[in-house]
Order: sequence, then C-alpha cells, then structure tokens
Amino acid sequence: MQTRPIQLTDVIYNAATQCFEALVTVQDGEQLRRYACAIEAPITMSYSDAADGLSRQAIRRHAQKRGLSSEVLRHVPALRAGRRSFDPLRWLEEVMHLSGRDAA
Repeated sequence: MQTRPIQLTDVIYNAATQCFEALVTVQDGEQLRRYACAIEAPITMSYSDAADGLSRQAIRRHAQKRGLSSEVLRHVPALRAGRRSFDPLRWLEEVMHLSGRDAA
C-alpha cells in the first residue's frame, strides 16, 4: 500500500448519530481529493484512534475510486488577452521616466 499525505479538517463528534465525522483530504501526486468521512464510535474513543479510523476510511474510498468526493484543482491564473500581469514596481519605474512629469 502506497503512503499518501492525509489532512483531517473539522473533526467533530456527532452525538445524534454517535459518530466521529471529518473532511479528509488525500493527496495523490498533484491531485487533491476530499472525502466526507464518518465512523461509528463512542464519545470516549481517543482522538488518535478516531483520526486513524477516518484516515483509513478515506484511503479505502480513494483506492476504490467510489463514493462522494470533490477534487481540488490548483489555481492557474488566466492570461489577460495576451498582456503581462500587472507589476506595480515596473509601473512606478515607467511613471518616473515619463517626460514632462517633473515636480516643481
């Protein structure tokens, strides 16, 4: 079994369903997938045991490629009609070199 980086977010105990619940992020190369996981357990279960169970559930669902998940895509800024992105330092340098703009 290949080891993948795991991140647990918002781990809570739902007393109504007697479950530990969390949003678990599994990193597989450049791909990030999030799974909403829940395990039935008593409230007396230690956090490390609950985290381990939630992580194993996410890895199992990720390996089987089933269940509800969301994919987190890396943000790639769009080109703006072929123009370079705004660089404030370059803009200030251009303003400083404009002719007829000398201060009194």
